[in-house]
Amino acid sequence: MTVTRSAAGGTATTETLLFRGARIDGSDTADLLVRDGLIAEIGAGLSHAGASVVDVDGLVALPGLVDLHTHLREPGYEASETILTGSRAAAAGGYTAVFAMPNTSPVADTAGVVEQELALGEAAGFVTVQPIGAVTVGQKGERLAELGAMADSRARVRVFSDDGFCVWDPLIMRRALEYVKAFDGVIAQHAQDPRLTEGAQMNEGAVSAELGLAGWPAVAEESIIARDVLLAEHVGSRLHVCHLSTAGSVDIIRWAKKRGVNVTAEVTPHHLLLTDELVRDYDARFKVNPPLRREEDVLAVREGLADGTIDIVATDHAPHPAEAKACEWHAAANGMVGLESALRVVQQAMVDTGLITWGDVARIMSREPARIGRLAEHGTPLTAGQPASLVFYDASPARTFTADDLRGRSTNSPYIGRGLPGEVRWTLHHGVVTVADGRLLDQPGVRA
Repeated sequence: MTVTRSAAGGTATTETLLFRGARIDGSDTADLLVRDGLIAEIGAGLSHAGASVVDVDGLVALPGLVDLHTHLREPGYEASETILTGSRAAAAGGYTAVFAMPNTSPVADTAGVVEQELALGEAAGFVTVQPIGAVTVGQKGERLAELGAMADSRARVRVFSDDGFCVWDPLIMRRALEYVKAFDGVIAQHAQDPRLTEGAQMNEGAVSAELGLAGWPAVAEESIIARDVLLAEHVGSRLHVCHLSTAGSVDIIRWAKKRGVNVTAEVTPHHLLLTDELVRDYDARFKVNPPLRREEDVLAVREGLADGTIDIVATDHAPHPAEAKACEWHAAANGMVGLESALRVVQQAMVDTGLITWGDVARIMSREPARIGRLAEHGTPLTAGQPASLVFYDASPARTFTADDLRGRSTNSPYIGRGLPGEVRWTLHHGVVTVADGRLLDQPGVRA
């Protein structure tokens, strides 16, 4: 057993582990030897004196998942989630790295706040927590935040977003895109025209008309994306579109990529599976921003993810205390937790339907999120010499998702009571075990 010291000064233990019979990216079967935080060897019939042997026969081995869009709520909203509890939820879902959105209190718009978040993530040890910096001071959309200082800080921020709010002013958006070019940063836009969504309660369409709820039109998302891809093209900068949700948005991203614009886009698991029909019961678990859309939109974003127009899946994990959801629809908070369920939903919506392979899952849930966020040592292929951040996943079981599957502080999951396939069996973060045989550990690397 090797003892490793985290950047925060704590310790974690890494065993020498020999995993036998894994399906690498869901295809070829091989053994993996993990030693000193690395994949030491991969091949058939491996052996190593003193290694703990783990039978993972038939389990899918993937690089550790990377979430480019997580709300950890700390500092300021610890009643909903903390960096520790959110990190535990992430590990339970097969994640080894998460990008923490800046809508905290205080807002993560200075070097001091993002460095504090980084340190808390290191102390927790379950996953790598990479802070995202705000684009504007206080996320108010009025003037640019300390982008350069956050980029130069120990957190080395490369992703900036006012998520929860749209950078609506085109001049501010242009300046932000120009500024981050100096250090290869990216602006991640929450595409929502605020004037077109005033008072909106759900997707605008037949269901909203029947229920008498104020509609949230698709064009409110699509018009901002169209503007921003043109701005990104004009200044030659990187743009990332958060939680894309409509068929029209897919068309715009597809057009922009054909044009050569340096744009990437994400879709959430819930926009791959759930529709606005679920709002009929006024269950606030299904209230989210952007809202659940029509079946036609769900099919379009699935197609966009399958053909590469949409680059990644990101959870938009948004925990809330029970009282924020146990109220009238119009008063309920937007958001869903999603870290523990994401891989299972992607299996149901994309893999089991034949739209993508497990190799594609490695790309859209690990390799590409890490690349977009410029997060080194994550999203690396399962080959000898690479960091041992990986997940072993059992794709065969199907059972009802329950509150017991949640490992964070909040329970506002839209999947409770719903049948989902799959189960995360093992998660390793740089060689440190965080989930062992389906059980989330109390401390990384320490098994009872």
